[in-house]
Amino acid sequence: MSDTVKIATRESYGNALVEVGESNDKVYVLDADLAGATKTGVFKKRFPERHIDCGIAEANMTSIAAGMATTGLIPFCSSFAMFAAGRSYEQVRNSIGYPHLNVKIGATHAGVTVGEDGATHQCNEDIALMRTIPGMVVIVPSDDVEAKAAVKAAVEYVGPVYLRFGRSAVPVINDNSDYKFEIGKGVYLRKGEDVTIVATGVCVAEAMAAADLLKEKGIDAEIINIHTIKPLDRDIILESAKKTGKVVTVEEHSVIGGLGSAVADVLAETGAAVLKKIGIQDVFGESGTASQLLHHFGLDAEGIVKTVSEFIK
Repeated sequence: MSDTVKIATRESYGNALVEVGESNDKVYVLDADLAGATKTGVFKKRFPERHIDCGIAEANMTSIAAGMATTGLIPFCSSFAMFAAGRSYEQVRNSIGYPHLNVKIGATHAGVTVGEDGATHQCNEDIALMRTIPGMVVIVPSDDVEAKAAVKAAVEYVGPVYLRFGRSAVPVINDNSDYKFEIGKGVYLRKGEDVTIVATGVCVAEAMAAADLLKEKGIDAEIINIHTIKPLDRDIILESAKKTGKVVTVEEHSVIGGLGSAVADVLAETGAAVLKKIGIQDVFGESGTASQLLHHFGLDAEGIVKTVSEFIK
């Protein structure tokens, strides 16, 4: 694992689009006047004829992408998560989800790590919204390696995919030769006996750091990276839960409807373990730096250690 290299997954998204665009001329990118921020501008520079700026009209952009998909193209429509999932929800549901079209939604600037933009732009509800759409795949990459792999997997998958990317740079944790990305498959990052920590997105690196601190306290934590929220890897969760008997979920999202709720459904059906959810506790975000907000909401390593330690007791 690299301790120093940090890359924002929105950067990875833009670079991955160029890579898939090189090998597949059916890939098109639509953006809502945010190509610089979403990093789709690099695709525009390389393939100007396959990039469409739809202006500040996200709902229209989503409908255009749906129409393009009916012709056999593979459109990626991109904007901030607040707009891609929030403002365009009806179009995503009715024009993409209902006919199960092959549209990919690249949602950047998700969660509280949008930082100083504040509560209006910090979308902590998008995973919940997208999970409820029948047939929608929901992917939340944890780092640069995973984000690039997720984009490539999304191109190969036939059907709607929601990809959630962050604004701030995060540590590269999957830079190992045996890393393999597969939609719907969780990844063991660390084995343990006392508690299972299931994390997604930016919180995966924080969970790994927390595991080291917990070890010093005599708590042996097992870490699972769930990059695909839907379909959820029930098998890996149940296998670990039955061993440890205690599960903690960590997500940069509301505790209502996100990763924690998905895991709760599995555990409630089986009774395999007790659960504690770490996330945004039914409140709106606040203004501050990404690191300040992760700490404020208990999503950094320190906050995870505190919650897990109390949960174990």
